Amino acid sequence: MTDLSAARNRRDRNTRWLLLTPAMLVLLFAASGPLLIVLVYSFLTPGDYGGVEWQFSLQAWTNVLAERDIFTDEWQLADAHLTVLWRSIKLSFMTAVLAFIFGFPTAYFIATRPPRQRDIYMLLIMIPFWTNLLIRTFAIMELIRNQGTVNTLLIAMGVIDEPIQMLFTEFSLLLGMTYVYLPLMILPIYASMERFDFSLVEAGYDLYATRLQVLRKIIFPLVKPGVVAGSILVFVPCLGAYVTPRVLGGGKQLMLGNLIELQFGQLRNWPLGAALSLTLLVIVMIALLFYVRAVGREGETNV
Repeated sequence: MTDLSAARNRRDRNTRWLLLTPAMLVLLFAASGPLLIVLVYSFLTPGDYGGVEWQFSLQAWTNVLAERDIFTDEWQLADAHLTVLWRSIKLSFMTAVLAFIFGFPTAYFIATRPPRQRDIYMLLIMIPFWTNLLIRTFAIMELIRNQGTVNTLLIAMGVIDEPIQMLFTEFSLLLGMTYVYLPLMILPIYASMERFDFSLVEAGYDLYATRLQVLRKIIFPLVKPGVVAGSILVFVPCLGAYVTPRVLGGGKQLMLGNLIELQFGQLRNWPLGAALSLTLLVIVMIALLFYVRAVGREGETNV
């Protein structure tokens, strides 16, 4: 009987590996392969007219944070790269915060509706995903440009005398990314709240807890995994966002994705573009590591 069980286990293990093989091959050649090419390019010398020269160099990685002065030939911090990197992290974090501020009450409202109404509200949340990202970004642009809807209404009501410059600012990027990625915050929070036992809220009120205490000590701790997942789902795409900063920033408010495209495109410095791409990958991995550790601690606490 033991031999039969061992043989059956080996057969099941071999079957699982056989089923995993196609997916592993796709990951190897479609994901790991291009990533390996980018890694190799980041250690090569940029060509005079684009491309690379097959000579080992650490110049690209050095230029991520530092650069030589064209007059004195002294090393100094790459202010432009650091500014773009800081702007990317700052706006991504602020977008995640704003998405939480708007997404948490929205998810709570939907989760407390009758089941039939929940489906309708979730359909409304999902509708923006059916529209191309570029079209949604142009819609925001139409709202906040100098002759757009917002400025026109404010002038008509006498609130302002001349248009407010909102387009091509960090505000426009923050507004656009919050609008684009808000559903990615609502969905995981709603998924956590849908399984939430709201009788615990009633028990909290029976014990004379205030609304704020119920929110802080009952609701939020139990839906925290959804909040963390939503924050990562918003933060990570914002770091590498390209279309929204390109349209709403107008080339004046570059983010990391735009800087990488600039290196591969107009500047034709492929090694530096590859090094910046891997820098973005490292930041994303740190964010995902934070998520895994947060979920792991939450699981240990629940046990």
